[in-house]
Amino acid sequence: METTLQLTIDCADPPRLVAFWAGALGYVPEPPPGGHATWREYWAATGVPEEELPPGAGETPESIVDPAGKGPRVWFQKVPEPKAVKNRVHLDLKVGGGRGVPPGIRRERVAATVERLTGAGATVLRVMDEPGAAYYAVVLRDPEGNEFCVV
Repeated sequence: METTLQLTIDCADPPRLVAFWAGALGYVPEPPPGGHATWREYWAATGVPEEELPPGAGETPESIVDPAGKGPRVWFQKVPEPKAVKNRVHLDLKVGGGRGVPPGIRRERVAATVERLTGAGATVLRVMDEPGAAYYAVVLRDPEGNEFCVV
């Protein structure tokens, strides 16, 4: 049996995080299957009872996919409670190129991505830059406070 991976992120505002993370990852909002206008229309066509669908669910994209088909699907699941504690799992956006790339170039790549993402609604939490270390990363929060790193 084949196993596939979907990353699910609990949130208050799926469309907002769809827009942010699609841009951050180079993904696209996942279109509803089978020519349906919305996911809600698709779910209804497959027999999901209306009472199981919260108001507004499936009217706007709630998931993103890698257009190259390599990365996992990411679903933004609307939940009623706000984020309360630090993430126990987070994403690392590896843009620097790794240790084979000179530190100055890695730093420039990370800084450019951080600038782009803060312009899209992320906030910088801290910079990981120890003197003499070959490691440089920036810890950010997405628009709902979920931590992630740009390395």
